[in-house]
Amino acid sequence: MSGNQEENARLELDFRKLEAVAATGAGVIPVVVQDAETGEVLTLAYANEKALRETMARRVAVFWSTSRDELWVKGATSGDVLELVDVRVNCEQNSLLYRVRRTTGGACHTRGADGAARPTCYYRRIVSADGELSFIHP
Repeated sequence: MSGNQEENARLELDFRKLEAVAATGAGVIPVVVQDAETGEVLTLAYANEKALRETMARRVAVFWSTSRDELWVKGATSGDVLELVDVRVNCEQNSLLYRVRRTTGGACHTRGADGAARPTCYYRRIVSADGELSFIHP
């Protein structure tokens, strides 16, 4: 990988991410984050028991940062808070769905060309079999 996965126009999928998370021994499950009004998927993150408790208590999205190995209160530094509408659990109870309202319009930690937080982390689409990407939210 080039190390610039966030802004390049080439597909460089990290197929080893879950292996790296598992190697830390962190007890986490995936959390899909969805805009409660539009249904748009905003991001995929992870939660441990503490993050889920904090989410329920604060009524904002709180995750476990697998890269920093710490609690991550979304918006604490960026201001892009995701207010909690509800939390849903899947049938096997091994993933969560946080339905949220964006307070600023931004949800991603990356910034677009205008300097504003992107509204979703899914801001590129795969346009060719050889891995070319195009930006949906530049």
